[in-house]
Amino acid sequence: MQTFVALKIMKSAVKFVEAVQHEIQFLPAIAEGDPSSLKCIVRLINHFKHTRINGKHLCMVHEFFRDSLLRFIRFNRYRGIPLNKVREICRWILLGLDYLHRELGIIHTDLKPKNVILVSTIDPAKGPIRSSFSPVLERPEGNPNEGIVVSSIKRKLKRRAKKAVAKISERRMSMGIIVPKAERSLEGIELKCKVMDFGNACWVDKQFTDDIQTRQYRSPEVILGASYSFSIDMWSFACMAFELCTGDMLFAPKACQGFNEDDVGSTCHPNL
Repeated sequence: MQTFVALKIMKSAVKFVEAVQHEIQFLPAIAEGDPSSLKCIVRLINHFKHTRINGKHLCMVHEFFRDSLLRFIRFNRYRGIPLNKVREICRWILLGLDYLHRELGIIHTDLKPKNVILVSTIDPAKGPIRSSFSPVLERPEGNPNEGIVVSSIKRKLKRRAKKAVAKISERRMSMGIIVPKAERSLEGIELKCKVMDFGNACWVDKQFTDDIQTRQYRSPEVILGASYSFSIDMWSFACMAFELCTGDMLFAPKACQGFNEDDVGSTCHPNL
């Protein structure tokens, strides 16, 4: 039987190797406790080293990745997703977090829409925003340079499309015409999802660093440099739930004159 997998190949630089080695500490334990892959966590199938001219690359074989929640939010044009669908998505995420926290004692530390994937792929035919799969162009038969030709055609088509859209938009704006974009259909998208990316994870009783969490989803205790536990994942989860409902980030710090996005955290905790 033909099976598709996702292959994650890391760069050979020391910092990337260390990151993968860190992640590999957690993934076997996660897979061992979930042999049927029912706990809403992306499963590691295997890992190996691959030697090339630039050095050794650590490679991880995962179950096949689909589109992330970030792509789902973008596909919906940041308009917010109906509450009944948000509830279903949240239920799957909470199942994954419950497994990590209660059964394994693992804190994810970097929960965000990009690190949660759907088990199905968003159909790019429902709108012009790209999914993770690009449309396939028919290749000219018998052409030895067919790959180069197709790439060139794709680039030209993209440039022409962008120019055409820009001209239409300029014309409408000059005429004072505002055309609302049609709503996207979310029907047919399976909402079951899984948590992935454990490159920054830690055990609840063995924490490696205070420099954790993406800024927009960072919890107060991490900002303040206080001790942290499973609650930091729940904070990030709540920020995600808000973003799914509204299409906007709950917290989106921006740099202004005299301070940057991290100044609040740096003021409270100089080591961040």
